[in-house]
Amino acid sequence: MLQSGAHAQAVDLGMTDRIVDEGQRRSEVMAIAQYLSDEIGGRLTNSPAARKAEAWTQERFRGWGLWNVRKEGFFFGRGWWMERSSVRMVTPRPLALNAIPISWTPPTNGTITAPIVFAPMRTRADLAQWKGKLAGKIVLISPTDGVMTLPAASRLSADEFARMEKYEPPKFASDSAAMLDRSYFFPRQTEDFLKAEGALAYARITKRDGKIVMGDGYRYAPGDESPLPGVEIAAEDYRRLARFADAGREPTLAIESVVHYDDSDPQAYNIFAEIPGSDPKAAYVMAGAHLDSSPAADGAADDGAGVAMVMEAARILSKMPRPHRTIRFALWGAEEQGMIGSSAYVEQRLGKRVLPTEPKVTSNGRFWFQSSSWPIVLRPTWNELSVYFNLDNGSGKIRGIYAQRNMAAMPIFREWLAPFASMGATMVAASESTGDDNEYMQLIGVPGFQFIQDWNDYGRMHHTSMDTFDHLDPDDMRQASIILASFLWNAANMDKRFPRRPMPTEPGGPGRENDPGS
Repeated sequence: MLQSGAHAQAVDLGMTDRIVDEGQRRSEVMAIAQYLSDEIGGRLTNSPAARKAEAWTQERFRGWGLWNVRKEGFFFGRGWWMERSSVRMVTPRPLALNAIPISWTPPTNGTITAPIVFAPMRTRADLAQWKGKLAGKIVLISPTDGVMTLPAASRLSADEFARMEKYEPPKFASDSAAMLDRSYFFPRQTEDFLKAEGALAYARITKRDGKIVMGDGYRYAPGDESPLPGVEIAAEDYRRLARFADAGREPTLAIESVVHYDDSDPQAYNIFAEIPGSDPKAAYVMAGAHLDSSPAADGAADDGAGVAMVMEAARILSKMPRPHRTIRFALWGAEEQGMIGSSAYVEQRLGKRVLPTEPKVTSNGRFWFQSSSWPIVLRPTWNELSVYFNLDNGSGKIRGIYAQRNMAAMPIFREWLAPFASMGATMVAASESTGDDNEYMQLIGVPGFQFIQDWNDYGRMHHTSMDTFDHLDPDDMRQASIILASFLWNAANMDKRFPRRPMPTEPGGPGRENDPGS
């Protein structure tokens, strides 16, 4: 038997064998991923496809005999979906361009044919220099630099593991006003400026090369609609247009964007299902992935793979004996718009940080979770969640787990990973992972962890038109499903609740907290 610290106990290797056998011999993980990717496709929040995914995943959970299967709503805003689109260069020569409508921008209501103006806008000063020059034009608003060239599929290297092993001091909260202005306010000011100047539509460059597109947009709140049709053009095609414009050729584009808003239900939804524990008073354990996706493709790797692996772990554990603690599975909504679904769960069930007097507001009326705001108000149910595990890095195999600077967790995770060393999972990194649905739990002192996965094609596919089922790795997804199921089983059968770091403390100065793990 394998032993760990005071909070752990012997790992049941017989149960590990049962989990491995079920996950290898009778796996359904690829069938789940294929249905999500091929049959349902891209699941932009509150789109018809997202509603279909919400219903189908609940149906599958019920089919495996899980309990308390349900959806829980939170305010989001408008749905949006694309029927078809076309972007063509008409002059100086006819050419079909790789492009996509930017999500939540309005339709063209027919074809818009007009000359372009190459007018890159980085700051408010750039807006002023184009005043009076944009009427009747399609405006190219992006500069041509900053496009990323990403490597092909890869595994984590020894050097990358070595970097992960090093403890990095925390980065304390800082003034994010400038970043928020660039990412939230300035794009809206730009669109409003273009409309006021009489522009007909606008185009931006995709930030990846390889003739791929992304199309992410964020103006989904009623009353915050984009005033103009917008398209994102593949980097190679966009740069060609810019070169023509610089040479004085003034290309003409023809844009047709047939897209639809859906205002039938402003609520977005998280999906939950449970395997009930034998002790209803014991704290529950939890795993999750996000069900929504970006608009450009099928959301296979981001995060259909994570959803499929969480659901497969649920299916595997439904075949096992009843655990001591309840195991809850979560499929989060609206992650791509700022982890809104998981933050809603945290605020409703666990706790929240009280917002500053003049908070920065997101486009749907919700506040960004303030990592430096104070005080922290805990819900009565804060203690009921023992530990949470997240999957949101594509279809690569699990190579380890981020301990999120929870030193008490590290020896426990090493013991839990030990049976899977031959499958390539060995790393317990003291460092943290941010930007995933476990982050808001950590901000109020609840243990929430993200697994370390091989990148495979995830870097190239992420949020792009490449994100299809063809790029998923079946062997890796079976491995990850098995390890997730094993971690959940071990956590559900611990004698004690999973160890927590000290609670964050009151700020010790501007932009800093006294808690080194905040």
